[in-house]
Amino acid sequence: MSIANEPLHRLFSSRSSSYSSCSIGGGEDRVAGEEEDGDPDDDEDEEVVVDSSKEGTRPRPSSLPERWDVLGLGQAMVDFSGVVDGEFLDRLGIEKGTRKVVNHEERGRILRAMDGCSYKAAAGGSLSNSLVALARLGGQPIGGPALNVAMVGSIGSDPLGEFYRAKLRRANVNFLSAPVKDGTTGTVIVLTTPDAQRTMLAYQGTSSMVDYDPCLASCIGKTRILVVEGYLLELPDTIKTIKKACEDARRSGALVAVTASDVSCIERHYDDFWEIMGNYADIVFANSNEARAFCHFSSKESPISATRYLSHFVPVVSVTDGPRGSYIGVKGEPVYIPPSLCVPVDTCGAGDAYASGILYGILRGVSDLKGMGTLAARVAAVVVGQQGTRLRVQDAVGLAESFTFHHESSSAHSDMGSDQISSL
Repeated sequence: MSIANEPLHRLFSSRSSSYSSCSIGGGEDRVAGEEEDGDPDDDEDEEVVVDSSKEGTRPRPSSLPERWDVLGLGQAMVDFSGVVDGEFLDRLGIEKGTRKVVNHEERGRILRAMDGCSYKAAAGGSLSNSLVALARLGGQPIGGPALNVAMVGSIGSDPLGEFYRAKLRRANVNFLSAPVKDGTTGTVIVLTTPDAQRTMLAYQGTSSMVDYDPCLASCIGKTRILVVEGYLLELPDTIKTIKKACEDARRSGALVAVTASDVSCIERHYDDFWEIMGNYADIVFANSNEARAFCHFSSKESPISATRYLSHFVPVVSVTDGPRGSYIGVKGEPVYIPPSLCVPVDTCGAGDAYASGILYGILRGVSDLKGMGTLAARVAAVVVGQQGTRLRVQDAVGLAESFTFHHESSSAHSDMGSDQISSL
């Protein structure tokens, strides 16, 4: 049997027993009550008002499902994005095109400089992009029951924390962690210059504290797939939380997926990444540069070589290579996935969307890797062909319907009788 058509339960058996206009000044975070998400789907939702008198609210246990299809463990940070000119960056002594961590005072200085400017706020982050796309793909009982998607992380007991929770909830992603009392929610200021270069300034706030608390322990015990965001390895002592979460996930029969997140993050925490991937991961998501970084390959090495190498250590490896397509590596054999054609508008979030397609295929019991990769490529192409990083609801429904039709009419149905997959 070709690897491209090999049932997924055999691949894992070796391992397993939205936007709002904001005006912020004086360094204080104020989230407008009226939200204009930049996503047409949000126009259909009721208005979300961040009410400080309700800080700390989270879903009642009685309203939550008994089991989660996917649980994401990652950084919860609110993105502020705006357009500035090079002179603005020079005036603040910020190097264009870089990403750096700033403290509370630096963040306040930058926000004061932007006082009066109109820009956008969103429940940001690579992981949340993937979770929202997955929730929308699985939002209707198409090809199976509607999917239950959740995230755990760390937010503060401030208006931005409630804003983050509310925005995810509107996208059918439950943020389960309680806020940190007197904590400050992390933010990322994204400044884009006219030459399309993005400068990112991250303030971690309480997102830098991710503990293995009873909430996380309880959720992991009833999830099918745990997705760990690689950026967490940037934070002090989170390796302990990640290891414990992965151990418990494996013990409960869940699959563990890891996102590479960033080349510089891999370089700084190379040993920690490999400790998690080598011991726990069933799936790894990376782009071609990140895959090469994991392998200590030079930029001259092809992504197919990196995919082949990594798939000797991790059951399923997903490697995207921009407009050139992508690869799914299994047991040392990379399967090439052609790109899905589109007119590119904004490539930000393409990899996050691709990961959601892979997760959706796994949860729907797909055995044909080529078919699953083709769906992932189509999801990514839809996001690349629009402004913004979030998969829209109407596009997600169309993709799910098309995929289900293709899957059901295909003769490549697999025997999904393994304990690993059938028990998910």
